[in-house]
Amino acid sequence: MKFGPVPIDEAEGAVLAHATTAGEKRFRKAQRLSREDIAALKAAGVGEVVAAVLAEDDLGEDAAAAKIAAAMSHRNIEVKPAATGRVNLHAEASGVFTVDAGMIDAINAVDPAITIATLAQHASVEKGQMVATVKIIPFAVAASLVDTVVRICAGREIFAVNAYRPITVGVIQTVLPGVKPSVLDKTLRVTEARLARSGGRLTAERRTPHEIAPVAAAATQLARDNDMVVIFGASAMSDFADVVPAAIERAGGTVVRAGMPVDPGNLLVLGTLDGKRVVGAPGCARSPKENGFDWVLDRLIAGLEVSARDIAGMGVGGLLMEIPTRPQPREPAPQPARSALKVDIVLLAAGRSSRMGGPNKLLALFDGEPLVRRTASRALGSKAASTIVVTGHQRERVRSALSGLAVRLADNPDFADGLASSLKAGIARVAPDAAGAMIVLGDMPGVSSKDLDSLIDAFRRSGGRAVVRASHQGKRGNPVLLPRSLFAAIAQLEGDTGARHLVEAEGLDVIDVEIGQGASIDVDTREALEEAGGVLQD
Repeated sequence: MKFGPVPIDEAEGAVLAHATTAGEKRFRKAQRLSREDIAALKAAGVGEVVAAVLAEDDLGEDAAAAKIAAAMSHRNIEVKPAATGRVNLHAEASGVFTVDAGMIDAINAVDPAITIATLAQHASVEKGQMVATVKIIPFAVAASLVDTVVRICAGREIFAVNAYRPITVGVIQTVLPGVKPSVLDKTLRVTEARLARSGGRLTAERRTPHEIAPVAAAATQLARDNDMVVIFGASAMSDFADVVPAAIERAGGTVVRAGMPVDPGNLLVLGTLDGKRVVGAPGCARSPKENGFDWVLDRLIAGLEVSARDIAGMGVGGLLMEIPTRPQPREPAPQPARSALKVDIVLLAAGRSSRMGGPNKLLALFDGEPLVRRTASRALGSKAASTIVVTGHQRERVRSALSGLAVRLADNPDFADGLASSLKAGIARVAPDAAGAMIVLGDMPGVSSKDLDSLIDAFRRSGGRAVVRASHQGKRGNPVLLPRSLFAAIAQLEGDTGARHLVEAEGLDVIDVEIGQGASIDVDTREALEEAGGVLQD
C-alpha cells in the first residue's frame, strides 16, 4: 500500500485519508474513489488528494479484519460485522472470559498494522458485553500478513466465555458469643446477591458452633444435597489447622489451598468433599464489594478448574480496593477533619400522595409557599454541601415549584415502584467526596434548617461512621443521615423498602438526635396537612 498525496488523475480506486468536500458533495474518510467521484473532484478544482493506493496483494481494512475474525476458534462469542477496519466480538452469555495470551501476543507481533485487544484473563462478563476487538490500523494490509495471522489462529481456541451454570449452594455460618444475628442475616443476603448474577441459588443454611465437629457434620449433609458448600467462620482463619480447613478434612474432604495472595481475600480456604467444592469464605466476603472470594466463586460457577497453583498465581493484580468497614484494614484510611466531612441532602419528592385522594401534598401551601419549596429552602439553609431533589409524580409541577432554588434535580421514572427507586436515584447523584447523605422527606413541614444542622453535627462528631436519626421523645423519626458505607447496599434495594432494615442489618452505630415534634410530623392525609397549617391545591 502506498500512502500520501495522489494526483487526482491517478486516484481512481484509492482510499481517501480525510473527508473531502467538492462543491456540495462530501466524500467521507475511507471512501474508495470511483470514476464518477474523480470527475466530481476535478470539476470542483481538486488537483490531488491524500489517499491510500492499494497494491494488488493488499486486503482492504474491513476484509482483512473480517478474515482474521473468521479464522478464530471461540465459544459463546458473537462476531459483529466489520466496519472501519474493526471487528468487535461480544459475549453471547454471562460468564468468565478466558484467553490464550500466547496466541494474542503472537498475532500482535506479526505486524503493527494488525492488532487484537481483549479483556483480562478470567474477567467476569455480562451477556452482550464486548470481550475482544480486531483492528486493522491502516486502510489496507498485505494479504500475506493476514494469512500469517490465520495460520496462528488455526488449531486451538483463542478465547471463550465460560458460561455460568445455575448451581445450588448450601451455606454454613459458625457462631461465637457476641456474633449478632443481623450480621449473619446480612451475609445471607449478600451471598444470595452474588449467586443471583449467575443464576445460582442458596438452598439451605446451617448455623453451628465455631467447632470442627459440628462444621464437619453440616458440610457432609450440605455437600450431599448441593453443588457447592460455602462456610463463613465467626472467627477468621489464623492457622492452616484452624476450624474451617480442619472440618473439611474431618468430613473426609481435601483442602486444596488455604490462603490466597489476594487482598481483601487472604484467608480463603478451598477444598473438595464428595466431589463437591467447599469454600471457606474470608471475612471480607460478608461485604458486597469485590474481593478474592468473587474471583474463585465466579470461576467455579463457570465450570472452570481452580487449583492451588491457580490461586498462587493470583497475586499480580490481587491488590484490590480496600473495604473500609472490615475490622483491621491494611492501612488506616486518611480521615478528613471532622468539621470538614461533607454531607449532601437527598430530598424525596417523587411520591404520588395516594392517601390525599388526588391533590399533590408537596404542592400544598404553607404560609403561601409550596411545601416542597419550603422543605428545599430549609435544606439549602443548612450546613449540607448540596441538596438533591428526587422528582417523579407530577415532576414538571414539582420542578416549577422549585424554580430559582439552587437544588440539583434527579428524575426517578420508576417512582411508582416504591420508595427504593427514589432512594437509589438520589444516592446515585450524591457527590463522590460526600461522607454521607441525609434522607429528607418532602412532606415534613416541622423540620428546620437548625434541626438538619443538629444531625450533621452529630454525624461529624462520629467521624462519618454512624447512622444519625432524628427523634422525638425517644421515638425514631425523620430525617435520617446515612454514611457512605451503606450506599452500595442501598443500590440493591427493591420495591417500597427504605433504608431502615439496612441500618439494623449492617450493625453500624446509631445516634438518635432529639429535634422535637418535627421529627414525627408528616402530612400523609388531608387532616394531618390541614392540622399542620397547610392548604391543598387542586
